[in-house]
Amino acid sequence: EQAVAVAGGIIGGILLFVLIGITTYLLWKKFCCLLSYEKLTSPVKMTNTNAIFKDQSTSEIQSKSTRSRSIPFVIPPTLHGRDWITLTNEEHIQEDSDPYMIPQPGPRSSFHSLAGAYVVGTINPELYKFPEDKSETEFPEGNIGRLWFSIEYEQESERLLISLIKVRKLQPPADSCSPFVKIYLLPDERSYLQSKTKRKTLNPQFDENFVFQVSSKVLLQRTLKFLVYHVDKQKKHHLLGQVIFPLKNETLTDDNKLVIWRDLEKENLEPPSEYGDIQFSLSYNDYLGRITVVVLRARGLKLQEESHPVSVYVKVSLMNHNKFIKSKKTAAVLGSPNPEYNETFSFKADQTELDTASLSLSVVQSIKGEKTHLLGRIVVGPFMYTRGKELEHWNEMISKPKELVKRWHALCYS
Repeated sequence: EQAVAVAGGIIGGILLFVLIGITTYLLWKKFCCLLSYEKLTSPVKMTNTNAIFKDQSTSEIQSKSTRSRSIPFVIPPTLHGRDWITLTNEEHIQEDSDPYMIPQPGPRSSFHSLAGAYVVGTINPELYKFPEDKSETEFPEGNIGRLWFSIEYEQESERLLISLIKVRKLQPPADSCSPFVKIYLLPDERSYLQSKTKRKTLNPQFDENFVFQVSSKVLLQRTLKFLVYHVDKQKKHHLLGQVIFPLKNETLTDDNKLVIWRDLEKENLEPPSEYGDIQFSLSYNDYLGRITVVVLRARGLKLQEESHPVSVYVKVSLMNHNKFIKSKKTAAVLGSPNPEYNETFSFKADQTELDTASLSLSVVQSIKGEKTHLLGRIVVGPFMYTRGKELEHWNEMISKPKELVKRWHALCYS
């Protein structure tokens, strides 16, 4: 038994010694491979992929204490042992017979690109894609066209520079379309600038520049208006849509060129009501319990005759059980019976209050000093206070939470 135990111990020791030796050899071999990486001082040429890199002047590798701007190419261990042909300037090229240099078809996942090195000199094109411009691909339902333009203001010469860029996805009344654009600087509706007519296209590219002379003092009180027309075979003009763009909320400087796109809107062809009309949007956020009102524009206002320029603003008030809660005002617009506002207001209103709350929009003309004159008023709300279009607008706002519901309303004088 002692002899067997001694023999077993000797055999176990021998096996342990052999195992340690094998492990040491494998670690030494791996360490040697790590030290045997070759550094290339110039870009690599690959003939089998027809990718040719021009020779570039190489710079000496700086010392470890100095940071180098360039990173030398390193051949991975998986490519060692291939048939390399020695070229001048210490360049290397692999022969066409090597199957490892043949690029694999199809996209390669980021996981594989990390797990195994790419062939030296290749790039992943997915990393260099620009974000897609969705303004030319995503159009809302019922869209009648979209217009792109840019604006810039020269302070020294007091010139407003307009670049009409393009229009897309027009909806003409006939099969063919020959569009052109008229540009107004409101409140002046008597003079305008006109683009060239583009023949037989629903997606005209204009790239035309226009100039309006306007003082910096009144610039932010002006509004740009674009009217897109179609010319038929009988030379008649058909309005396809319009874009209204107030300048009051924009920062216009010499070095700030704004490129903007807007969806075309249909013009309200109905004649104005007795006291004029107002257009605004309503939206209710049931999560925040908040009503949003966007005052867009008014038209056909009966202004009081004054010797000096008149100004008109809209006062929006939230009521509950006919009790005043809160009110907000738009900025005043000078000298126009068709003012443009595009101003947004929010009011806190719990969902349980929607059956007793209402909104009052009053159009007011400022007169000398602190005097004011009411031009017209409209109330929208539940069945308790309103009927007809005003009630429909309120109910549609509630039924479409978080969506802006836009409508025209006739003003009344009461």
